[in-house]
Amino acid sequence: MTERPARRGSYHHGDLAEALVTAAFELLDEEGQAGVSVREVARRAGVSAGAPFRHFADRQALLTALADRVLADFEAWQRAAVADHEGAALRAIGLGFVRYAVRHPHRFELVRSRVFAPSRQPELERRLEGIDEAYTELIVADQESGRLRPGDPALVGLAAQALVCGLAQLIIDGYLPIEKAEELAAQVLDTFGQGIANPR
Repeated sequence: MTERPARRGSYHHGDLAEALVTAAFELLDEEGQAGVSVREVARRAGVSAGAPFRHFADRQALLTALADRVLADFEAWQRAAVADHEGAALRAIGLGFVRYAVRHPHRFELVRSRVFAPSRQPELERRLEGIDEAYTELIVADQESGRLRPGDPALVGLAAQALVCGLAQLIIDGYLPIEKAEELAAQVLDTFGQGIANPR
């Protein structure tokens, strides 16, 4: 999983949109969503202040493209977490979620504002549907292997998502100690797992 996007040099013809999103990604990590401005992104990419508008209608369009990049990074992180874990995939996904959110709180804030909202942005639908499908497949595999009880995988996934999203936010907000994030996440997920794990 890529901790940070590669540093950009001068962009090549046709790669301006990519250079701008990469610059926005770096700025997001440094200053948060509020600090991502079209002018500063253009400056970091080495182009004029008006150049970004060839690809993004406004700041909101740039932030949506940035959210898509964060989701791609997050998905790669989650896949790596599952690949390195021998137990239930659902537990690995949960731990990966909390680790990513706590390590990258500004990215988590952006995703919350763009994804966990009353309506999803159409530009992100394909990415989100792919992530949802992958999670469902992993939950079904856990159920078929006997690691989880039978049941509606969509509901299991929603319950797990609500749990880890809330836990991550409590840690980021300082309500729970960040130095114990890993331990707390493991304990909470294990407690949750006792309710849905196959008792056999």
